[in-house]
This record gives sequence, C-alpha cells and structure tokens, in this order.
Amino acid sequence: MELFIAVLVLLVLIGLSNILNRFVPFIPVPLIQIVLGVAIALLPAGVHLRLNPELFFVLFIAPLLYNDGKRTPRHELWNLRAPILLLALGLVFVTVVVAGYAIHWLIPTIPLPAAFALAAILSPTDAVAVGAMAGRVHLPKSIHRLLEGEALMNDASGLVAFKFAIAATVTGVFSLAQASFSFILIAIGGLLIGALLSFLLIRLGAWIRRLGMEDVTIHMLLQILTPFVIYLVSEEVGVSGILAVVAGGIIHAIERDRTESVQLKMQVVSASTWSVILFILNGLVFVILGVQIPDVLSTIFENVSFDNLQVLGYVGLISVLLLVLRFVWIYLFWKGNENSGEKSSSGKPRFKEITIITLSGVRGAVTLAGAFSIPYVLQDGSPFPERDLIIFLAAGVILFTLIAASVFLPILAKNEEKAEEGTPQTTERKAQDIMLNAAIRAVKSEMNDQNKAAALAVVSELSKYIRQAAGELTAGKRKDILKQETAINLIATRAERKEIEKMMNENIIASEAAFRCNSWLDRKEMMLANRTNTQMMFSLSEIGRVFGHVFTNRSQKPDQPFMIENADLFRQVKMRTSEAAIKAIRANMNDNNRIVALSVISRYERVIAKLRTWNQGKTEDPFDQEKLELQMVAMQEQRNTIQQLYENGEINREVAAKLRRFINDVEATALKNT
Repeated sequence: MELFIAVLVLLVLIGLSNILNRFVPFIPVPLIQIVLGVAIALLPAGVHLRLNPELFFVLFIAPLLYNDGKRTPRHELWNLRAPILLLALGLVFVTVVVAGYAIHWLIPTIPLPAAFALAAILSPTDAVAVGAMAGRVHLPKSIHRLLEGEALMNDASGLVAFKFAIAATVTGVFSLAQASFSFILIAIGGLLIGALLSFLLIRLGAWIRRLGMEDVTIHMLLQILTPFVIYLVSEEVGVSGILAVVAGGIIHAIERDRTESVQLKMQVVSASTWSVILFILNGLVFVILGVQIPDVLSTIFENVSFDNLQVLGYVGLISVLLLVLRFVWIYLFWKGNENSGEKSSSGKPRFKEITIITLSGVRGAVTLAGAFSIPYVLQDGSPFPERDLIIFLAAGVILFTLIAASVFLPILAKNEEKAEEGTPQTTERKAQDIMLNAAIRAVKSEMNDQNKAAALAVVSELSKYIRQAAGELTAGKRKDILKQETAINLIATRAERKEIEKMMNENIIASEAAFRCNSWLDRKEMMLANRTNTQMMFSLSEIGRVFGHVFTNRSQKPDQPFMIENADLFRQVKMRTSEAAIKAIRANMNDNNRIVALSVISRYERVIAKLRTWNQGKTEDPFDQEKLELQMVAMQEQRNTIQQLYENGEINREVAAKLRRFINDVEATALKNT
C-alpha cells in the first residue's frame, strides 16, 4: 500500500509540474520535476524510493529508447552517421580515458579503475533529458537529429565501458583486447537480436490478425510488451538491451512504413496510448531522480570526513572538464573534416553551434542509475572505494549539466532573426496565423483515403479563418473569391460533361441518359457563366434529382426491379463525374486559387464519401464524425502552438488567453453542430 501511494504521489507531481510550467515557462519541465521530487523527499512523511538500477532500465529506459528508435527519421540518422558514431563511440572512450585519469589525479582516494568507472557512467548523454531540452529551445534540425542519434547510441558504449571498469575494480584484472572484443560482440549482438525479436513480434501480430482477431486491445498489448520483451531477452543472452530496443524501434518503423496498415482505429489507439505512456515515463524519470538527490547529498554532507565545499568544487571541475572535452572533440572533428575537403552531413557549424551541441550533452537518470548499480564490496570483501562519493559526484554532474543547459541553451538557440516590434494587435494576428497554419499541417498529416473529404473541409475552414484574421475578406476580396469559385466550378462542370460523354462512348450509360445529363450541365454552365450566385451544394443536390428522373421511368409501376440497377448506375455516374471534376480542378490549381479550389474539391470529396458508404450498405454518414475528430486534432495543435509561442516569449499571457478563448469558442461551435 505504501508503494502504491508513493506512485500516486509521483503521478500527481508530474501533472503539477506541467501546470507550474504554464506560469514559469522559462524553467524547463525536467527541472521543475526534479525540484518537486526533492521537495517531496524532504517532507517528514515524504516519499522515499530505493532506486533499483535493473528495474529502472527495463521499466523506463527500454520503452523510452524503443519509442525514440521508432520515431527518429532513419535517413537523417544515416546522413549524420559519421558525427553520431564519433560522439557515441569516440567521445565516450576519450572521456573515459581523459576524465578517468583527471578524476584519479584530482581525488587520489578514488582508485584509477573506479575513476574510469565514474568517467564511463558520466560519458553518455541522457536521451530523455536531451529530448526535453531540445524540444524546449527549438534547436536547429540537424543539431537536434545529431543529439538524438548520439543519445540513442552512447548509452550502450558508456554502460559497457562502465561494466568493464567496475569489473576491473572488483577483480583487479583488466584486458583491453578482451574488453574491445566483448564491446563489439555486445553491441552487434544487441542490434541483431533487437531487430530479429522486433520482426518476430510484428509477424506474430500479423498472424493473429490473419486468424481474424482484429481486437485493438490485443494488438496494443503486444506493442506495449515489445520493448520489455526485447530488453529482457537481450540482457539474458548477454548483449546490449539498450541497443536492442533501439534496433527494435527502428524495425517497427520500417515495417509500419512498408505495410501502411489500413487499420485506422489501431493507429489512433496506438498513438494515443503511447503518448500517455511516454508522458508518464518521462515525468517519472525526473521526479524519481529528484527523490534520490536528498539521500545522495545527505550521505556526503553529513559525513564529517568530507569537506562540503571541496566536494562541490570537485563537481564543478569534473562538469567543466566534460564540457571542455566535448567542445574540443566536436571542434576537432569538423576542423579535420574541413581540412580533408569532405563536407559533413551536418554542415560546418560556427562557434555558437558547437557550443549548443556541447551544452546539449545533458546527463540524466541513466547516469544516476548506473552509479547506484556500483557494488558495495570488492571481490576480497572490502568496501568499494568511495562508493558514496562517486554517486554524489554523478548526481552533482547531472544537476550541473541540466542547469547549465536550461540557462544558456535558450539564449544561444534563440532565433537570430528577432520578431519585428509591433502593436499587440499585430502580435496577436501573427500568432493566430502561426497557430492556424500549424493546425492545417496537423490535419493534412492525418489525412488518408477514408477521411479526405472531412480533412479538406476542415482545411478549408481553417484557411477561411486565416483570411479573416488577415483582414483579406473585404468586399472587393469577396468579389474576387466569387469569380475564382465561378471559374473553378466551370472547369469542374466541363470535366463532368466530358466524363459523361466518355461513359456514353463506353456504353455505360444510354444516349438518352447522357443527353439529359448534358442538358442539365448546359443549364448549370450557363448560370455559372452569367455569374449567378448558385451554391455548389445546391447544384450537387439538383444533379441527384436529375439523375433520379433519368434512371427511373415514371410510366412504369413503382415496384419495377430495374430501379435498384439504376441506383447502382447512378452512384457510378456521380462518382466518376465527381472524380473527373476533382482531377480537372487540381490540374488548374495554382497559388492564387488554391484555397477556393480546395473548398470546391472538399464538396466533391464529400459526395464521393457519401456514395462509398451508400455502396457499402452503411446507413450513417461518417463525414461528420471524421470532421469532428479532425477538428479536435486541429484545435489541440493550436493549443500546443499557443503554449509554445508563450514559452518562447513571442506572445504575452494576455494574447495567449485571448487566442485560447478563440479556440474554445470554435470548439463549442463544432460540438454543438455534431
């Protein structure tokens, strides 16, 4: 019961941290979560959790790295393979050697193998912390991908080096050749086993689906279990579980892109479920880190054999040494690349960019979990030398790098092109334009063959809001839009006529039916040419009635069987003419008429969607539900964009509140109309 209450308290702190971040956006969420963790641990009846390194890695690191491997663009990582490997492998081993000797020289009571162990566990950057920092300060894309790739790979190299350094400390035996061979075996083995297990689990899901078991719950459970199974099996075999889950995530992404599953519900549930899981796990990592800090600090601060100021000085010196090593390594890499005449995939960074990459090397919970895994005694039964001090130094470096990144990264990564000064109204209009365009991109990313009509309708509405915000819908502009719509409708109508003639030539419809259709299209085209204010939806309804008269003989009795056959032909004609109209509109679409053209296309797409559901025997129109779901996606994206603009200082609290009220009004209208 005590553990259950502790977990509930930690979950509450995660929610509280995000609420606090709304009021102090200049402080990153990870730091707020660490502070809350420290605060709850310092309370008299506070939370005290003993960190189990093995459980921590499998419960937190495995699913987080699996997700990172799944979502990180593979082609971008491949293009950055040289700098990633040099950071993830080369820099790790340089850090182990240089920092190891420096720590032993600075603190002689820490034996050289133990100093190597401390340097090894300090060498990898934390993928969770890097993601939190990079997402907050909007790093340049190439730098962001470089840091992601480094964080995915250097955990394995750092932990393997840490493992051998600890073994050397405990046993007093170390072989460089054996360590190098073991590292290659562990790394390659982890990648291969992770890829194989991921592939087998994906095949298992496909096999279950072939049995007719389309239950989303079962497939979602299989997805959730995948990173844990991969990590545990890999570690049991003796290879890197961390690299295994990264490889498993990459294979999952490849298979997803290759198959493009049509199970839309599964995709929606998967995205929603993983977003909740990742939100909780990311938050728990930093809150648990904060909970551990008071115990770690008190162990040293309450020990009279340690000079507190001197120990804090050790933390500062080691942290600065790690940053200097990272800076020099990155600088030498690009300098050597420039001298060799080769062009790096990540480009040639300036001093500012090198500094950004250096400060982004944040240490996190992986470092602390590794430090806690140090054994208490050596092989001969004597205590592990300076274990408490090593854990303290690891925690101190974590805090130092987090704080340094939080303070300096926003300054360095700030956009060089400062926003022009303007009135609050100008700032609000620009912010509204940004958030609406972000919503349009979000809706387009969700668009597929099933919801295309609804997506285009939502995009058309958002585009209308953009024009209204920009003050473009003046009387003159409305007249121009009407002209554009008339011209596009004429193009669509002529395309429908050609398609009807084509269907007549193919003997799909009789000449009499084609004549009746063309007569109606002639009348419609004449009305459009005369700029009569005829709405497209009315026209589409009218054509339905005309087709009904064409394909039903009123002289016959109502119970004649050919009515059903004509209904099928009616659907076929309308679908083909609508598709022809869409094709013609797209062929004539340009930057000037794009918005109006998409609006007309959305109407045709809705007609097609209705006919498809009719053809499948469905009585309800899914258009409204699909449109509502996409509207919710658009509104959530707008809210996220507003918060991001507020955190970046581009808008103030008043403008943010006004824009949120605008979204709430739109949301209320959308829900009311369902």
